[in-house]
Amino acid sequence: MADRWRDPEFVAAAHAWIEGRLADLGMTRTGDIEQPHVFAWSTVMRAPTDRGDIWFKANTEDLRHEAAIVDILAVRAPELVPPLLAHDRDTGWMLMSDAGETLRKVVEREQSLDRWLDVLPRYAALQLEHADRVDDFLAAGVPDMRLATLPGKYDRLLRGLDVEQRFRDATPYVEELCERLASYGIPETIQHDDLHDAQVFVRDGRHLVMDWGDACVTHPFLTLSVTLEGVIAWGVDDVEGSVDVAPYRDAYLAPFTQQYDGDLVPAVDAALRLGWVCRTVNGFLPGDARGLSTRLRMFLDGRA
Repeated sequence: MADRWRDPEFVAAAHAWIEGRLADLGMTRTGDIEQPHVFAWSTVMRAPTDRGDIWFKANTEDLRHEAAIVDILAVRAPELVPPLLAHDRDTGWMLMSDAGETLRKVVEREQSLDRWLDVLPRYAALQLEHADRVDDFLAAGVPDMRLATLPGKYDRLLRGLDVEQRFRDATPYVEELCERLASYGIPETIQHDDLHDAQVFVRDGRHLVMDWGDACVTHPFLTLSVTLEGVIAWGVDDVEGSVDVAPYRDAYLAPFTQQYDGDLVPAVDAALRLGWVCRTVNGFLPGDARGLSTRLRMFLDGRA
């Protein structure tokens, strides 16, 4: 499937679009356009210019809503989600400034996870600020993974897959968790759904959340499954369970506790399990048996 991104017609069209947008922006290309990243679901090209590297991204049809998401988020949170230099909502093509260095590389160099304590409350505030844009996200094609829809989507997906029976039997548990989480009254909103340390970038002291292609509309806390259990809990030395995630959980919750009364930690406990259900459904790729199995085990067992 990745061959589509190497097809000469696509490459020529992408290069022409990049050149046109650079001209619109008054930028001059200073070197060859390169294509360093090619995946089944997207490709990225780099164009060196007189104002630094510029990045082009194209997604498959089911992910082309990323351009619309970034366009919406950048209006209220430009310090966390940089505005696109150019985009085409019909194709989903995007042109972006260089975002800097991944948080993964910075953490490895600094041997510290402290930057997450800045990223998480800022990201949570973004989620709260965009709860009133749910209809706009859905109209743009962002997947609907709201709690009312999640059990049914989980059940329908697993019916046609070769998985352990215990995962199929877990639909009532998914329903129970959704009801429990909904009882806290926190509005559903945009949720990145793959917020790990290679999706956060550091540039000029700013932390930027990038790659919104997997984002969906659902309960905001579901984001914590990947971030807390899939990344932070492993620490800087990649040892499972080596880090107490409570301070990072609390940093994320801080903007919510300013608006909602009561103890939200139990809500996070439910969301951590449901987040893997969301990733199972929203991130499903045919043929990716390993990824599917990992997410399902994280859902029911809390470990891969």
